[in-house]
Amino acid sequence: MTEIVNPLFSNSALVLFSGGQDSTTCLAWALQRFQKVETLGFNYGQRHSIEMECRHEIRKKIQRINPLWQRRLGEDHVMNLSDLGAISDTALTRETAIEWDKQGLPSTFVPGRNLLFLTYAAIIADRRHLKHIVGGMCETDYSGYPDCRDDTIKALQVAINLGMSNRFVLQTPLMWLDKAQEWQMAEQLGGMSLIELINKDTHSCYLGDRSHYHEWGYGCGECPACELRRAGWNNYVQQKEQ
Repeated sequence: MTEIVNPLFSNSALVLFSGGQDSTTCLAWALQRFQKVETLGFNYGQRHSIEMECRHEIRKKIQRINPLWQRRLGEDHVMNLSDLGAISDTALTRETAIEWDKQGLPSTFVPGRNLLFLTYAAIIADRRHLKHIVGGMCETDYSGYPDCRDDTIKALQVAINLGMSNRFVLQTPLMWLDKAQEWQMAEQLGGMSLIELINKDTHSCYLGDRSHYHEWGYGCGECPACELRRAGWNNYVQQKEQ
C-alpha cells in the first residue's frame, strides 16, 4: 500500500509563541520560510498573563508587515498546562523574589518546561501535519537554563522522532545569536515595522510590568529578562551607528 504524503508537510511549521521578543522573532523567521505556519501558546500557571494577552495583537499586526506572511499564518492553539505551575516553586510561577542558586541558575528556571512544551508541540504538529517545530531557545544570551541548550534540543528531537509516527525537525533559529544579533535578524526579516512591533507589543519582563516604556520595550528594567533585552538593544543601536 502506497503511503499518502501531505505535500505541504515538509514546508510547514508550528511556532512556540508566547508573545515575547524571542518567539515573535521566531514567528517572523518561520513565516519567511514556510508556506503554512501555525502557533502554539501555553498557560502553565505563570505568575502573570501579560505575554499571553499580547499574543493576539501581535499575530494580527505581524500579518500586515508582509502580504506573504498574511497568507501563510494559520491557526493559533493554546494549551492548558497549569499543573506545571502547581508543582513548580519558581519566580515565574510564584510571587517570590528572583534569586540565584548555588549552581548559578536564577529562580525563574521552571524545570522541564521546554521539555514539556516541545513534546506537546510534537503532538499538536502530528495532528496538524506540521513538520518543523520552531522555538526561541538560545544558549548565547540567556539565563543559563539547561533546557535551552542545543544538546538538550537535539536529544529531545531524537527522542520525539523515535516515539512518533512522523519525523519532525526542532528548529531553534536564535540558538547561536546574542540579543543584538536577534534585533538585527528581526530588521532583516521585517524591517523597522517588525522592530517597532517587537518594541511596542511584545513582552519579556518577568514581573509583568507594562507601565514603564523604554526604547527597547516595556518592562521593569531590572529583572534578568529586561537586562538582556536592554543590553541587546543598546548593542544593536551602537552597531547600526558605526
